[in-house]
Amino acid sequence: MRKAEIAQREQGLNPYSNFNLVGAAQVGKSSLTGMRMLHRLGTRFPIWPFDPVPATGSVIAEIYTSVAAIAAGLPKGRTKMRDAASLDSALINIGSEPHEPLTRYTDHATDAILTSAWLRAVAEDPKLWNPPGLNAVAATEGWTFGVR
Repeated sequence: MRKAEIAQREQGLNPYSNFNLVGAAQVGKSSLTGMRMLHRLGTRFPIWPFDPVPATGSVIAEIYTSVAAIAAGLPKGRTKMRDAASLDSALINIGSEPHEPLTRYTDHATDAILTSAWLRAVAEDPKLWNPPGLNAVAATEGWTFGVR
């Protein structure tokens, strides 16, 4: 496990190693796909925490959608939403407006909407860009945005 995953566990989350390439909980395939995509992007966008956060413009950061869901009031271990009412309740809890109705509700769609709204709400918080322990691993392991 990376230090970021250890910190996630300490927050009550249930992370998996990005080296896990076996079984239903594998995240390794997505990690490998992400690495290929980042390589292809080259230096077009800064990647936090490896690169400095720009004053304006885009930055790429690793996220864990459960961090946003817990911040929105969903209980640890039950952070998946699959209906409009649950999504709107979570959005309101983080200070966002209710969403535009979807034709189909999946946990992937609701994760994306809620996490985007949460990122918009917390992006200016300097503590999230510099959590304890980050300096020791920023250049080698990276970090997951929002993990304390």
